[in-house]
Amino acid sequence: MGAGHANAGETLTGRVITTLKSRALLNDSPGAGYLERRWAEPFKKSGAWPVSALRQAFLNGTLERLLEPDSYLKAKLPGFVMNGDFGYASGAKGDGYSRVWFRELLPQEEISFDSDVYLLLPKRAQELKSGVQAVEVVPETPGARADGDTETGAGPLFTPPKAGAVAVAARERTLTIRGEIPTEVWNRLGRTLIPKLKTGNELVMKLDVSVQVESDTAQGFQQELMQILRDLNLAETVKIEIT
Repeated sequence: MGAGHANAGETLTGRVITTLKSRALLNDSPGAGYLERRWAEPFKKSGAWPVSALRQAFLNGTLERLLEPDSYLKAKLPGFVMNGDFGYASGAKGDGYSRVWFRELLPQEEISFDSDVYLLLPKRAQELKSGVQAVEVVPETPGARADGDTETGAGPLFTPPKAGAVAVAARERTLTIRGEIPTEVWNRLGRTLIPKLKTGNELVMKLDVSVQVESDTAQGFQQELMQILRDLNLAETVKIEIT
């Protein structure tokens, strides 16, 4: 930072910020072009960057650091969306979203950093607004036809589906999550993982917990837990066993 000047009237914090800006380590207000050029690789195919992950990228140094990324995003996103630089979506649902904004007013109250809001590349936003879904074309494998003929290897890359094939392709899949969860992230599950799960259909959540207590206090501990379950209206569905 250099020695500085005693009569400059500048604070130490101000000098640090000025130095970071001069070395391009801190930015006041990156433009839309910067965000599109630095679009995170894992989200290029989908064209949808979770706003929570975008915010984190400004904080962890993946993107140029901002003094106040929350204020920057809330101030800039409405303009980006109105100008058509990006789209904005909320509530992931199947192959789309519950709501998509593109070239229109994005209300400030819709901007949040939850796990189910996304910044969209303009092409993806336009597809969603027009109801067109992107189709991934798989190159034909030599020696095999799309219609099952393996003799010539020639033939169309795409064959219109037969009756009933669309219904089979659209059949829902079930995702199951299993594994131990450290205590330090329990609170975060309610803010991140569970809201995301609720965007799907037929969500089922079960409780599988074990804890060790002293033998002479186990009975009282069980009664206290049962009272908590009754207060939550879970006494009929969640059972407690002592072994």
